[in-house]
Amino acid sequence: MDLLMTGLGILGVISLLLFFNNYWMGYKKGNIVMTLDEHYTNLNEYVPAILAKLYEEGKAAHYLGDRKFEVEGKSYVLVERTVSIGRVPTQQTVLTPEESS
Repeated sequence: MDLLMTGLGILGVISLLLFFNNYWMGYKKGNIVMTLDEHYTNLNEYVPAILAKLYEEGKAAHYLGDRKFEVEGKSYVLVERTVSIGRVPTQQTVLTPEESS
């Protein structure tokens, strides 16, 4: 019985770690998550690449300025992260829904 409880405890901890890892990576309801082919440091190059990726996915989108986008009629804010995927640093693009004021 103790072995079963220990196994369930370990499984629970692993599940929580996976959940929080996915949450931190931006995979939560309402977010648009993209990994682009190149790493962008200049916003003037980054925005067209984001729009091209959204158009490629069949979404109607345009840039509003100040890191804000409108996708399918909803407002989003750009959040970028550098994450390690297979030990390679990769720029991840996350569009989070803009909170209503």
